[in-house]
Amino acid sequence: MISVSGLAKTFTLHNQGGAVIEVMRDAALDVAPGECVGLTGPSGAGKSTLMRMIWGNYLAAAGRIEVAGLDVARAAPREIIALRRATLGYVSQFLRVVPRVPTLDVVAEPLMVLGVDEAAAHDRARALLARLNIPQTLWSLSPTTFSGGEQQRVNIARGFAHEYPVMLLDEPTASLDAANREVVLELIEEAKARGAAILGIFHDVAARERVCDRTVDVAAFTPEPA
Repeated sequence: MISVSGLAKTFTLHNQGGAVIEVMRDAALDVAPGECVGLTGPSGAGKSTLMRMIWGNYLAAAGRIEVAGLDVARAAPREIIALRRATLGYVSQFLRVVPRVPTLDVVAEPLMVLGVDEAAAHDRARALLARLNIPQTLWSLSPTTFSGGEQQRVNIARGFAHEYPVMLLDEPTASLDAANREVVLELIEEAKARGAAILGIFHDVAARERVCDRTVDVAAFTPEPA
């Protein structure tokens, strides 16, 4: 479901005379249905950069990024939007939502944009919010007012509302207490069981060892200094 080959990334520093910095070269990895692959490597190795290229936020300098048959590196914006809507889910570390939208609607939105009945979408949202221990009294409020931990759990609920065939997870267990960490790991295991291809960053070593079938060291794709 994910196939990356010959991938390269550069950044142009426009405030430093247009200097070009090569940060990744010949990156390659594959993630099969029902498999979870963890990205490892020291801070600055390019784990988040690689995830953002697969998501389509960063342009690749070279190479291919195939997600469910679509080459994200060459796809039109409308194709990437369609991929994200139905196929490629992304749970980031930060919740970014429109202010004043109730939490229940925030979580249900990925289903409703796919045409799922509003009642069914809200039922799914309620089940996930309850499972992730978000008090029912908060469901009618905007999550922009919540604590960092509560926002993270809302973000996870939103990311797992639709059964995406491919998922990108950026530190999904960071800063969670033991009970909610366990819920998130169970959600990942359930997604694998239904056949989702998952690529994730897990600094929580125990979590990585539990849910990841193997790891890829992104430092191997860092170009040697000139």
